[in-house]
Amino acid sequence: MPFRGFELHIPAPERRPGERPSFDHLKIPPAGATPRPSPSTPAHELRELPYGLARVLDDAGNAVGPWKPDIDPETLRRGLKAMLLTRIFDERLFRAHRQGKTSFYMKSTGEEAVSTAQSLLLGASDMCFPTYRVLGWLMARDYPLTDLVNQIYSNARDPLRGRQLPILYSARDYGFYSISGNLGTRFAHAVGWAMASAYRGDSNIALGYIGEGSTAEGDFHETLTFASVYHAPCILCITNNQWAISSYSGIAGADETTFAAKAIGYGLPGLRVDGNDFLAVWAATQWSIERAQAGLGATLIEFFTYRMEGHSTSDDPTRYRPSDEPVEWPLGDPIERLRQHLTLIAEWDDARHAALVADLSEQVSAAVKDAEAVGTLGKSKPPVTEMFEGVFSRPDWRLIEQRREAGAE
Repeated sequence: MPFRGFELHIPAPERRPGERPSFDHLKIPPAGATPRPSPSTPAHELRELPYGLARVLDDAGNAVGPWKPDIDPETLRRGLKAMLLTRIFDERLFRAHRQGKTSFYMKSTGEEAVSTAQSLLLGASDMCFPTYRVLGWLMARDYPLTDLVNQIYSNARDPLRGRQLPILYSARDYGFYSISGNLGTRFAHAVGWAMASAYRGDSNIALGYIGEGSTAEGDFHETLTFASVYHAPCILCITNNQWAISSYSGIAGADETTFAAKAIGYGLPGLRVDGNDFLAVWAATQWSIERAQAGLGATLIEFFTYRMEGHSTSDDPTRYRPSDEPVEWPLGDPIERLRQHLTLIAEWDDARHAALVADLSEQVSAAVKDAEAVGTLGKSKPPVTEMFEGVFSRPDWRLIEQRREAGAE
């Protein structure tokens, strides 16, 4: 047959709106099936690791397999509390957006296990370079809820003084570096911070997040080069939640290989982890910490999860995927899975769960009430003088004149 020319391949999701959701194309090994090598294993001996899926919790809630971590029940309960608080807060502030009290909001629904487990595990002097679905990090560290709401409302008590969009938090005292809306920069910032830590001889680790869509950007590849060459003490996390805004993950290469496998070309170890399994997230992060502390540098982790809600309040996911697809996700809900495990080991029950939900709901309601007493978006805002602060150490004549024109002097 004569050659008729090439055809351009365009990746497409398995199902579109109106069709029956299906994840039959995914290869998900049973819990406990993926081996756990020693953290000291050379990277070139770990080339098969990115093609497995580290899992601990099975369908019945049992913790099984070589990745099973040693976590005391109280820490597991703290993790459950932080995840629940994140979801309750998300639901309340999403409603606030619908009520016109803020301009923008993004939920973490379905991805809470990643940030909460890592926040509880890493140290106070380590630094997280987050994306906008890492609210659980702050919840696990008891960041004041009222400050979060004030920032979302950009009111007169906004701790960031109106300098960031809603939900782009900054809380460095809590190991939470300022969120950047340009997610590709997260890895670059994390690796640079980690290199500085190593240069100073510190023992601090950087943790960076990006979504799977950002792996298609140049920042990702440049950063992995630096992480590899300089053995930066950092953990680089790709949150593969299947969708980058409305773009299917295949556009970034999900149909060709795993995102964890991208580590191989840079001489780094790549882990692929069940991101809806709190225990698996903990175990993979602990493995990466031990590797960094042994002087072996960075680890790339792909957290395999699912974005249950829209990308943001500006997005309608039913326009590009089946409306019931989230409930069909085969790895379940991270909150329910941890709750099931705690109940199975007799460390939790329905009554305690209901009481916790009620208590956390009351805390969120109180924080929202306090913030709304100050004012919602447009009803209250930081003084105009704030725009001139923190810009130059010595303001020149132009800035001085602008301050005068604005009535700041």
